[in-house]
Amino acid sequence: MDDTNQQGPHLGRGTIQRMDNVAIVVDDLAVAKAFFVELGLELEGEATVEGGTVDRLVGLEGVRSDIAMMRTPDGHGRLELTKYHTPSSRDGAPRAPANMVGAHRIMFAVEDIDDIVDRLRRHGAELVGELVRYENSYRLCYLRGPAGIIVALAEQIK
Repeated sequence: MDDTNQQGPHLGRGTIQRMDNVAIVVDDLAVAKAFFVELGLELEGEATVEGGTVDRLVGLEGVRSDIAMMRTPDGHGRLELTKYHTPSSRDGAPRAPANMVGAHRIMFAVEDIDDIVDRLRRHGAELVGELVRYENSYRLCYLRGPAGIIVALAEQIK
């Protein structure tokens, strides 16, 4: 077996270092922050971004947005919550089914899935389907959270 490809075809040239964050555009930043804090993420920082550089980066004119960077407790994952003030955001499909093409689900490994589901329901989360047991490995569920995003939870069965 040729082992030159075990670390990718571009080892040493233009390789990615890590996935830095996933961004979610929300209509209510305070509600989204509260939801993800309840889930266990930590607020890393907040900022307002605007100006020509931001306009050129995102391909829009007159951008002014507030962002909140959330960090997972292990420090390895980050979630950027973005609220656009200008230009106004286009509505997405907040009730999109789980099989709709495009990115709209993020999964977290959790402990005590029942407690987390109960706490997130107090922040407006709704189960998409049911909390299920997958073989003898995991308890899983999909919740619809802020801006209609589906948040999947997975608790490993010990």
